[in-house]
Amino acid sequence: TNQPSPPGCPFPQQQPGQHKQLRVNVDSHYFVVDKELLAQNCEYFRALFQSGMKECQEDEICLQCVGLSGFRVMIQVLEGGRPMLNGDQIVEAIECAAFLQVPALTRHLINVINSENCLLMFHTASTYGAWDIFHASGLFIRDIYADLKEDLCALPKTLADYIESLIPSSYMAVCSHSPSSDELEDSHRAISYLNEELKEWKVLTQLPSSASTTMAGVAVLDNKLYIVGGVHDVSKRVVPSGFCYNPMDNTWSTISRPNQLRYNLTLVAHEGCLYAIGGECDHKKLSSVERYGVANECWSYVSHIPLPSASVVSTVAMNRIFICLWKGKGATDIFEYLPERDQWILETTLIREQSYGLCMVPHKDSLYVMRNGPGNDFFLCVMDCYNLSSRQWTAMPGQYANSKGSLFTAAVRGDSVFTLSRKVTTEYTIGDYKWKMKREVSGFGRIGSIYTFLLRLPKAKLSLTERSEVNAPSQKCENIVRHRRHFVRCVDHL
Repeated sequence: TNQPSPPGCPFPQQQPGQHKQLRVNVDSHYFVVDKELLAQNCEYFRALFQSGMKECQEDEICLQCVGLSGFRVMIQVLEGGRPMLNGDQIVEAIECAAFLQVPALTRHLINVINSENCLLMFHTASTYGAWDIFHASGLFIRDIYADLKEDLCALPKTLADYIESLIPSSYMAVCSHSPSSDELEDSHRAISYLNEELKEWKVLTQLPSSASTTMAGVAVLDNKLYIVGGVHDVSKRVVPSGFCYNPMDNTWSTISRPNQLRYNLTLVAHEGCLYAIGGECDHKKLSSVERYGVANECWSYVSHIPLPSASVVSTVAMNRIFICLWKGKGATDIFEYLPERDQWILETTLIREQSYGLCMVPHKDSLYVMRNGPGNDFFLCVMDCYNLSSRQWTAMPGQYANSKGSLFTAAVRGDSVFTLSRKVTTEYTIGDYKWKMKREVSGFGRIGSIYTFLLRLPKAKLSLTERSEVNAPSQKCENIVRHRRHFVRCVDHL
């Protein structure tokens, strides 16, 4: 029998045939939530409903271990929302994710880490033992360490030491190269990284002789570089296998190619999978998409993109996959892929006189789309910003790049974005609807298309023993865990 709603509760009583609903009282505020939704997404509720306790049979429970704001954010996320959060909401949401064990909320909190909230996330996650958030925010802080160095002094020493033990991301680049009959022991057929102290590019590793980055898809997943679909030469004969580079042990391995031979494809990394999107075969554009599961090492078809396309512009923002499809007459459609539904949905359309997207990068909850400049001048770019939360476009003031470089390739780390050409590497600081040039360093000095990305590289000057200590759970990390356990015991005794 359904219990009457509490006084002032706006939710109606359940009707026959409806899903079983649960009224949850948090700080005298009531939420009516589907029991199945809670059981599927919250370990706390799953255990409660299976416990045999009288509470699992009741239509109403009172939660005293979490705050109102945090529980409200959790419900929003479980219902498909992606809210941006202020400081108070972040603290309570982390508390809620930790106590109720809600993986979806944890993932969302990781997705909204940025330069403004990373320190709060890090410290709060350490307090509540939300270790996935703790580690993700620590990595973000490590990447922008120089910008936050003064603020880090306020952290407990164990937390500051943990951040310093992490490996920062490095800016990487590789040019288009066809397979070679012999290994070339020079810097041309190589993957390079930007040494930010010396302000110049250094060679990290040589490409395997049979690997091709010409018309290939390039992506980074779980700190490993993947290359798929390159061609041998102008005949556009596709290389029969893909390649994977692990920077931590400086080794290359091969992976199987997609079921459909393709070049000029786009390779996107997301949630343990690679997506080979579109491309060409026998000079015909493709609309097919294949997904490679790293765990099972298998390619399988998923939903086609709406239009046959090659060299599709793509990015991953807030852990969401987006692509640009140019449909002509001054319009570019931006689609999102929903893996859980295996569906492409239209997110928005950019309508500009010259709207052909050349590059798209994410920052916080915005997409920045670079396109060709006035008069089809491909040495000048104009930019538009699309905010995923407000779903509004903003034309960015001014023009970007010049005869020395372009924004046709870019990689974002924290609030910085790096672009490069043969003559110059430029770092911009991303502000409110404006990119401000921060510095220029040596150019890449290579000919051909350039791919840029981020990798975490082992500390080159460390001994093997020291290097293994960095990669393994460190003593400093164990100290933090012990500190957390001591904190919990103290609270339990209060």
